[in-house]
Amino acid sequence: MTKTEKNLQDAFAGESQANRKYLAFASKAEEEGFKQIAKLFRAAAEAETVHAHNHLRELKGVNSTRENLAAAISGEIHEFESMYPRMIADAETEGIKGALRSFQYANAVEKIHADLYQKALDLIGKNQAADYYVCQICGYTVENGAPDECPICKAAKKMFKKMD
Repeated sequence: MTKTEKNLQDAFAGESQANRKYLAFASKAEEEGFKQIAKLFRAAAEAETVHAHNHLRELKGVNSTRENLAAAISGEIHEFESMYPRMIADAETEGIKGALRSFQYANAVEKIHADLYQKALDLIGKNQAADYYVCQICGYTVENGAPDECPICKAAKKMFKKMD
């Protein structure tokens, strides 16, 4: 890997993290009544997304939809088989309960994501219509209607967001 490729990877990671952080900052500003500041954070987050997409494109990180689904499946499997189990063990050892819960929620949901991606890959090219709902507490993702209670975190149905 060249230095420039490494730099592109680092820049992609940094811009991606900035996007998510600024969206969280926007939500907090909105909650506190600072609508103009929330708007600024959302604008900056969008710019960070543009930067991240540019870097990813230069890395040749976006391919055909079939290839992208396969890459997504592989990434999700890595997360629930390797990454999160190590993180969960560390949080348990260190007794950091909030991090432990966060890692456990994510770990439980990553397998579901892999399964949803696999289903999409299996059905690619066929007329498939589904709505997706995401629990705003743990990230549990489900097709065609939110459950009355999240099976991961027990959140009420009202905590699910329908995705466009």
